[in-house]
Amino acid sequence: MIADLWNSLPGPLRDPVALAVPAFLGLLALEWTAAVVLERRGASEPTDAADRPARGTYLRADAHASISMGLVSIVTTTVWKTVALLGYSVIYAYVAPWHLPSDQWYTWVVLLLGVDVLFYWYHRIAHRTRVIWATHQAHHSSEYFNFCTALRQKWNNSGEIVMWLPLPLLGIPPWMVFTGFAINLVYQFWVHTERIDRMPRWFEFVFNTPSHHRVHHGNDKEYLDKNYAGILIVWDRMFGTYAPETFRPHYGLTTPVNTFDILKLQTHEYAAIARDVRTAATLRQKLGYVFGPPGWAPELQAAASVTRKSTEPAGATVTNPSDGGSMP
Repeated sequence: MIADLWNSLPGPLRDPVALAVPAFLGLLALEWTAAVVLERRGASEPTDAADRPARGTYLRADAHASISMGLVSIVTTTVWKTVALLGYSVIYAYVAPWHLPSDQWYTWVVLLLGVDVLFYWYHRIAHRTRVIWATHQAHHSSEYFNFCTALRQKWNNSGEIVMWLPLPLLGIPPWMVFTGFAINLVYQFWVHTERIDRMPRWFEFVFNTPSHHRVHHGNDKEYLDKNYAGILIVWDRMFGTYAPETFRPHYGLTTPVNTFDILKLQTHEYAAIARDVRTAATLRQKLGYVFGPPGWAPELQAAASVTRKSTEPAGATVTNPSDGGSMP
């Protein structure tokens, strides 16, 4: 029944993101208009620090950059989805031990929970592995936090394609995989705002909310590498990456890019990795610059080794220190 209804829809309407675009634009226009009106009336909340914008404000150049990146991502995502569809179809048809029926409720439960927990782990890996962080950091590059920031999407979805492979392997039809991810993405739009304070306590405990996601976008030391959730914040609570919002975050990368050039915003970290690899003295250092966490450097590794030898008991190990996921 669900599959028949889905197949009866015109092609463009089968994508939940396409269905949600009018709501996205409406909410964005409402938030932006409210920010302009409040500013003109002198009623906007003043900034509490000289080094960041006032709460809930918009900067035209920043917003245009975010919207432009979102428009380009529609094209790039289509290309990546086409590649993924071929791979998922082969896995689903020839490797999956069974095929789950698309018209049964439990298949949708498996899909939505599977997409959400895989998104959590992909998101966490993206913040802790520099070469994958290079694909994701553009989303964190804005020093503003509003609905436009939600549209500041990456152009390289290769990591996500790999992360969703278990879903067709479990027998979920490929078209459902894309639908599940789209639903997850649509949900995440509304958490990019400073205009919503807190939701009811039970909701905050279970679901990702603007308060939780503001923490994730903060570049403050207390907030780095926290709250990776897509829909359910319970994954962060379960796996030790949850942090409550205790003060207003500073948004953006720990080292600002200071540009609204969308090409540079998307590619500057790849260029930085290439520069570091060229200057690395050993193969281990080259690999560290590519696959280590953002902020990894040989001197940090050496410092960690000295600290371990001088302070840790025999047999103990420590991980390489890092400035965290929001560092370019």
